[in-house]
Amino acid sequence: MKTRRIEREHLVPHTVDGKTRMVRDTETIEIPVPPRDWDQIALSTVTAIVTLLVASCVVWSTVSVGDLLSSVVVAPAAYGAAAVFDLAWIALMIIEWLARYTPTRATKARWGGGIALTIAMAAVGAHGWLAGDAATGIVGAVVSGLAKGTWTILLDYQAMPLDRRTAAFLEQELAEAGAELSRVPVRRRVNRSRALVEAERRALATGNGSADPDPDQSGQSEDDPDSNVVPINPSVLTTKDAVRTAWDSGIRDDAEAVRYVAKTTRTAPSPDTVARYMRLFRRGLAG
Repeated sequence: MKTRRIEREHLVPHTVDGKTRMVRDTETIEIPVPPRDWDQIALSTVTAIVTLLVASCVVWSTVSVGDLLSSVVVAPAAYGAAAVFDLAWIALMIIEWLARYTPTRATKARWGGGIALTIAMAAVGAHGWLAGDAATGIVGAVVSGLAKGTWTILLDYQAMPLDRRTAAFLEQELAEAGAELSRVPVRRRVNRSRALVEAERRALATGNGSADPDPDQSGQSEDDPDSNVVPINPSVLTTKDAVRTAWDSGIRDDAEAVRYVAKTTRTAPSPDTVARYMRLFRRGLAG
């Protein structure tokens, strides 16, 4: 078994003049070296080869189609448009790989990649035919087909095979996560809209002279833990929003949070609900 040496530090007792202290010492030990993973080495080699094939295909196809289009447009625009032919099916292949755990979503990318590859091969073949050398056009078109085929086989090999039930389960998991993620911008828009409605209501109330610009604050104690909290209109405030406001105001005690929620919403909240929201905010999980 192959081994390699490493240095390791540890504490050892050391005595000087009868006084013992724990000091750092270094020792050299030998540990076994794991055997080479030839499967992973082979897979990495194949991946590098396929990447080189795809890069060569892009260069060849871009030059060929660019030369075809340069007869009608300026060269920079022609070669820029020519690159689209191969980049399209490469991008769709990447999307197919990303959707490997949801076969229904990967189907569209697979078909789209095949169509884009066919168009790219037809463009390369047309260039050879118009140049008077059909054989060169056919061989050039096959280059793109070989690169696409090799890359597809590599992706299929690396993707884990899934049975129908497991694929359906993963699709539901992704759908649930997507629903939770989609609620973030929706909740943000709802809160923004509620804030605008509240701002307009207060502005209209102030304009009509119904709001007291200097309300009486004599009934509020200096020891009130909610003295620095800006009150919110209870008609548009949920328990979770009130707990969030209490948390942002520095309230960390569940009992104080219950009192604050009751004061701002003018209802008696469930202490368990308030405690649950407070735990979420402590963990940073509340949205």
